[in-house]
Amino acid sequence: MSGNIQAIRGMNDILPEQTPTWQFLEETLRRLLAAYGYNEMRMPLLEKTELFKRSIGEVTDIVEKEMYTFADRNGDSLTLRPEGTAGCVRAAIENGMLHNQTQKLWYIGPMFRHERPQKGRYRQFHQLGVEAFGLEGPDVDAELILMSARLWRELGLSDAVSLQLNSLGSAYARAMYREKLVAYFTQRETELDDDSRRRLLSNPLRILDSKNPALAQLIAAAPKLTEHLDDESRAHFTALCAQLDAAGVRYTINPCLVRGLDYYGRTVFEWVTDQLGAQGTVCAGGRFDGLVEQLGGKATPAIGFAIGLERLTALLEEGRVPFQRYLPHAYIVRVGDMAQQHAMLLAERLRDEVAGVRLQLHHGGGSFKNQLKRADKSGAPLALILGEDEAIAGTVGVKHLRDQAEQQAVALDEIVPFMRDFVTARQ
Repeated sequence: MSGNIQAIRGMNDILPEQTPTWQFLEETLRRLLAAYGYNEMRMPLLEKTELFKRSIGEVTDIVEKEMYTFADRNGDSLTLRPEGTAGCVRAAIENGMLHNQTQKLWYIGPMFRHERPQKGRYRQFHQLGVEAFGLEGPDVDAELILMSARLWRELGLSDAVSLQLNSLGSAYARAMYREKLVAYFTQRETELDDDSRRRLLSNPLRILDSKNPALAQLIAAAPKLTEHLDDESRAHFTALCAQLDAAGVRYTINPCLVRGLDYYGRTVFEWVTDQLGAQGTVCAGGRFDGLVEQLGGKATPAIGFAIGLERLTALLEEGRVPFQRYLPHAYIVRVGDMAQQHAMLLAERLRDEVAGVRLQLHHGGGSFKNQLKRADKSGAPLALILGEDEAIAGTVGVKHLRDQAEQQAVALDEIVPFMRDFVTARQ
């Protein structure tokens, strides 16, 4: 007999005991984004490979090593999306959403990269992406950072994350800085590791983002991009910092923060944590003012960020955020032949007449004691009991499973208002 088929390495199942965390997070994100006037966008998982080569950059690790790329039956090269910004820009251009318009968009869903799986880093992972188009001032940069700061407050994670900020300047300023950086590292090439030597000529700014502790002193002594900014980018960054200061948002300017994708320029930022081991970045983003034109549209200023949901749910689980809102309000216990039909009809009646009620109806046989064990395991605060005695008396037994209140008998014609009050008190 052949063995069981296993999930693909790095592509994980999200089990029922985990989904309440995800539902809580997704609900919070949707509410927050609506409060800031952002609208949802949904894009395909598959795009033409050229889209990512042109946007992310052919000499990045993502394109060189990590993309899931294949030829379809027509011979076209297709790629499972490794990130969301390129697809969002492609969709906005294709659907005429950007010319002489501003757009505030968000999307959520799975992304795919062939990496070494570890805690917080998977081959299929989920991201929230938020993008604003057509706005060039530092005020929208500040708004996105303030939005993310508000998210941490609403999730109770403000003390778990910290903000790092930098400016990459204009393309011209980066080109001038690149020459200085290459000259500096070339003189010290023997001190570089293999990965940094490979990046020296292809993408030298990424050396600054190396996690190799042996390079820390070398990188700290390297020329700083913030010292080579063009005047316009410096003014933009200064204004952004002033707005964050006025809003009371604490941040650290990190001159080595460069982000891993070629399309970033000017503002870049990351929210990082020390509670998830090596995978410390929870939210990251920045400006990509040249990307729309690079992908065939007219020049359009743009900024956005992405949040890794696996890492965020891991933080929530570390903090043991309560998710009672996703548990059933009541588990219906039914014992005896007479109670079987009455219990199902009662459940349907409560669902019809009590807005937002969540019920779990016992199925199959089992003793009264066994059913109460299942009721307790469900997490419900109440067990609604229908046995032979209750069916004859026209009542429902109400047993409190999470506190010391005494069991009570509620008349059938009173059970709807009873449950309505119970549900309302827990909203």
